[in-house]
Amino acid sequence: MREIVHVQAGQCGNQIGSKFWEVVSDEHGIDPNGNFHGDSDLQLERINVYFNEATGGNYVPRCVLVDLEPTNLDAVRSGPFGKLFRPDNFIWGTGGAGNNWAKGHYTHGAEILDAVLEIIRKESEGCDCLQGFQLAHSIGGGTGSGMGTLMLNKIREEYPDRMINTYSIYPSSRVSDTLVEPYNAVLSINQLIENTDQTFCVDNEALYDICFRTLRLTTPSLGDLNHLVSICMSGVTTCLRFPGQLNADLRKLAVNMVPFPRLHFFMCGFVPLSSRGNLQYRSLTVPDLTQQMFDAKNMMVGCDPRLGRYLTVATIFRGRMSMKEVDEQMINIQNKNSSYFVEWIPNNVKIAVCDIPPRGLKISATFIGNTTSIQELFKRMSSQFTAMFRRKAFLHWYTGEGMDEMEFTEAESNLNDLITEYQQYQEASVDEDGEYGEEEEEEE
Repeated sequence: MREIVHVQAGQCGNQIGSKFWEVVSDEHGIDPNGNFHGDSDLQLERINVYFNEATGGNYVPRCVLVDLEPTNLDAVRSGPFGKLFRPDNFIWGTGGAGNNWAKGHYTHGAEILDAVLEIIRKESEGCDCLQGFQLAHSIGGGTGSGMGTLMLNKIREEYPDRMINTYSIYPSSRVSDTLVEPYNAVLSINQLIENTDQTFCVDNEALYDICFRTLRLTTPSLGDLNHLVSICMSGVTTCLRFPGQLNADLRKLAVNMVPFPRLHFFMCGFVPLSSRGNLQYRSLTVPDLTQQMFDAKNMMVGCDPRLGRYLTVATIFRGRMSMKEVDEQMINIQNKNSSYFVEWIPNNVKIAVCDIPPRGLKISATFIGNTTSIQELFKRMSSQFTAMFRRKAFLHWYTGEGMDEMEFTEAESNLNDLITEYQQYQEASVDEDGEYGEEEEEEE
């Protein structure tokens, strides 16, 4: 039993979180009432990672749903899978955070924090061997960003030796409904740098691009975007949920993916993605998947990996396929694109394979990359933040909740340090002897 406690906060977090539970329940053969209707023992073998078994033999997600206003939680509760969740695990405030990080982190969020921690404690104590926590949230709003990072702080204090990973939705200038997003995002990133072990970055702009370009949707709805995020989350967690040929858990993933403690922001992708009309014209093969997987168009973050270098990469293949072929394709990609991988981490691509494909596909793959090009995302945030902070625009909303201007300055410099750090490792190269040694190996 390697259990994970899932927390979702704010409007965005609750929407992608609910979608994630729909996908996961479907894969494990669990209906909206929590009863098992699967056809394979493998679906139950590691079901405890995300589900508790209740007395009636039905399965209940180990999930805490938090928001500072009740409307979004009501939507989850009345949605198709609303009956799945334990009613006690819905926790809401009444004020709403009003897109204000300070409200989520200091005033309103702190009021319901104890209730949330109580439930998290209860869920954790029910575990045989708690692996860690995952948080689904966006960092542009008030609740997901302010309250989300507040919870991370407290969880880190109470469970210092457990893994914490987050699925963080980054705001984008093209699809923005809030002017103070850069403030909320930078204040959150400041916390994520310190308090998480792995952060999977997803950015709305990239999701829109995938919907337009690849899926050919003319008017993508939030449901479409949430679906993309949820298949990605489902892919990342595959190895934790199913027995596979190579097993990864959160800790193994982190140990292999994070070369330096602060550089734990990953770019993720999912393949195959194709528009509905195109599906029947494609044969899916391992080389196809690998090709698509490293394609910049499929990344769920608006950064171009060709402008940076990969420190580490993890790939998770699903479906029946030959391990040998997967290994060959991976070695092939690394040899062809060796300039895009840092040469001072040899064999920096980790592969996991799981036999069970997602619903409706024969084979699929999920990509997780730790690339230095993610600094583009942070630079975008930083420049928008600085433009407003220099004029102290909107600042009174934050200081009015008891925040200090110093906090803004600290968050800004922490983010800029992170950008510098990524840049420094992008440019780092092996000394002459190392280069020479590498060339010899290639000739063999």
